[in-house]
Parts: sequence; structure tokens; C-alpha cells
Amino acid sequence: MRVVRHDLVKSLKQYHAVSQTRCLIFHSRRCISSTARTPQAADASPSSVNPDEIAHFSRLSSLWWDERGEFGLLHKMNPVRMQFIRDKVLEMRREDEGELSAEQEQRVLEGIDVVDVGCGGGLLCESLTRLGGNTLGIDASSSNIAIASLHASFDPSLSFADSASRTSPPPETGPRRGRLRYEHTSVEDLLAREGPKRFDVVCSMEVLEHVDNPRAFLRNCAELVKPGGHLFLSTISRTPLAYLLTIFAAEHLLRLVTPGTHTYAKYIKPAELLDFFAHYRSPAPAALASPAAPAARESRPWISRLYNGVPARTEAETRGIVYVPWNGEWVLVPRAAPGKEYTEAVNYLFWVRRPLEA
Repeated sequence: MRVVRHDLVKSLKQYHAVSQTRCLIFHSRRCISSTARTPQAADASPSSVNPDEIAHFSRLSSLWWDERGEFGLLHKMNPVRMQFIRDKVLEMRREDEGELSAEQEQRVLEGIDVVDVGCGGGLLCESLTRLGGNTLGIDASSSNIAIASLHASFDPSLSFADSASRTSPPPETGPRRGRLRYEHTSVEDLLAREGPKRFDVVCSMEVLEHVDNPRAFLRNCAELVKPGGHLFLSTISRTPLAYLLTIFAAEHLLRLVTPGTHTYAKYIKPAELLDFFAHYRSPAPAALASPAAPAARESRPWISRLYNGVPARTEAETRGIVYVPWNGEWVLVPRAAPGKEYTEAVNYLFWVRRPLEA
């Protein structure tokens, strides 16, 4: 195991050295930015991708699987993110189907299509695949996709399809497993190519606070979701406490992450996400097929009503996640915990379900 890990780290470093320049040149030509900052901002840009953000994370790509490095906190956060995803999907399946068997609960994503938008080095994708999901990881950074693919190829327990070499995973001989593949593309391009209502579960973790046009980004992620499917996000709230912890302390004081990783103005409050989906109605198929088509909308908003700012638990939910430094772990705040304005003041998770008729 140590030999494999040593070879993997060595390969990651070698790849990063030769690929970084190519990635930066590619994205400087390809990406478009805008000045929108919140979900309510005007949808003025055809792309939510920011070339500076892509360049920043491309430079860090070789560090994705170093649990003691730049992305160490994300490694520790991953079990909490997976707990939230698993619990919400199970909760809604019980609502729809009644009680589930132990095997169904263990393989909660078995046979369903999942996409992780902004997958980075593949931390979440590998976990989603192990729960049975047929997982596609996409990222606007080619070096991130290469690192994710390389790491997955070292794990024989993953049914991984290498899109670069066009090799297929080995045939299954045991219980049905999820399949994993990666693709270097943006959410806009994926939606344009695949069309709407494609995935049962759409995830985008720690990405929203790095995009230029959050309204366009949310719309594109949402339209990938099948009716009755799930959209999961995690991001950072725009509060003084969030600035203190994630920028002043983490970037400048403690140097846990590279200065410039976060931009305070891009942080999104939970109430802003809820308000966005309380007013969001999916475009009619004709509107998605052609930007010039009339902007007809289907009738029902994704969140039908907010009760004192809180949605019905079957439509949407926000949950704070808190880092406990003396334990060195992240904790998912219980649903019934009081003081959401404090528990969701920094990092939080968001879930919304697309209406069956939308």
C-alpha cells in the first residue's frame, strides 16, 4: 500500500509540472467572466466560469489528495457532505416508497445517475460511486480532471472509465457497483450537449462562492436535475464571522489556504438561495433549446412556500456544518438545533428537490 501511495504522489507531482502551463493557456482563451455576485443579480453572462479562479485551483491541482495539505479541511468535510446527501436521498425515498431494506439503505445511490459539478480532484465523486451512483465528475480545469482520473485509476475497487484513453471498466462479477468517469467541461456546455432533466442527483460542493454569475450557475445546475431529483450545494454565507474565519484567519493569519482563495463578495447567504428557488420556475423546453425562444416558464416554483423563511422539509433544507478544531473534524448541525443564524453563519449545506411536474 505504501508503494502504491508513493507511486501515486510521484505521478501527481510529475503530471502537475508539465500540465499547469497548458491548462492556464487553455482557460485564458476559453473562459468568460461577469460582475454578478448574488443569485438575484442579472443573468448577463453566457458563462459562470472565472478564469482567475480556474487558474488558481489548477496551480493547486497536485495537492488534492494530500490530506495534510491545502485541501486537508475538505478531506475532513467529505464524510459530513456524504452524510447529508445520503440522509436526504433516503428520507425522500422513504417518503415516496415507504420503508427500505437494509441493502437499499446501504446502496442508496445504486443505479441512479449523478453529476458532481466542479469535482476538483474527485473527493466527492469517489464517495458517490461507492454508494452505487453512476457518477460523472466535471470540472473547468483540465489539470483537476487529470488528477482525479489518475487517482481513481489506482483504486481497483472503483469501476472507473478513463475517458482519455477510452478504456471501459472491467466487467462486474459481484454486486452491482456504481461507475465513475470524468470530463473536462463546464456546466453550461454539459447542459447544452446533454439537455435538461438528465441526472437524478446533481452536486456542486464549495463551487458557488467561486463563480462569477451565481444566477446562471444555479439555473444550469438546476436544469440538469430530473423531475423529483435532488440538487445539493455547499458554500459559505456572507457574514462578518465568515470573513473572519475563512479569509482573515484561514488565509492571512494561519495560512491554512492560499491567500486569494476566497472572495467575500461572492459568498451567498442561505436565505438568498432559498429565495432564489422560491421564485425559480424551470424554463419550458423550447426556452432551453433556443436562447431566442420566448421565455415560457413551467407553472410551479421549486419551493412552493417559505414559512417564516423556512421551507417544507420535502422541498428544501439548509444545514450548517461546523469545524471543531479540538476534535479535528466537521460536524453536521442537527436539523432541530436552535439559532440557524449562528449555525449557518459560515459553512452550510443546501438541498432542494425539483418538483415532479417541473
